[in-house]
Amino acid sequence: MELVFTGRVIEWRGPAPYYFVPVPDEESADIREVATAASYGWGVIPVEASIGEAAFTTSLFPKDGRYLLPLKAAVRRPRSLAADDEVTVRMTVVL
Repeated sequence: MELVFTGRVIEWRGPAPYYFVPVPDEESADIREVATAASYGWGVIPVEASIGEAAFTTSLFPKDGRYLLPLKAAVRRPRSLAADDEVTVRMTVVL
């Protein structure tokens, strides 16, 4: 399953700051349809994603009926991405 969406980077301040891009409702609904086949536990979904030229692998986290795409520092820092920045994400759910 391949998806393309635009979203705003959000910051979650726990013991350490984490950055995510919330997956929009429509795309989250599409992911839920294949979640059972894709998840390897706790509802997380493995994905291959890219923002511009930066390609990376990670896992989506379920949150309030949607999913959050974690942004690793190796992806954010070279592009100076910060909270509230808008990004376009290309993403493939790994089945």
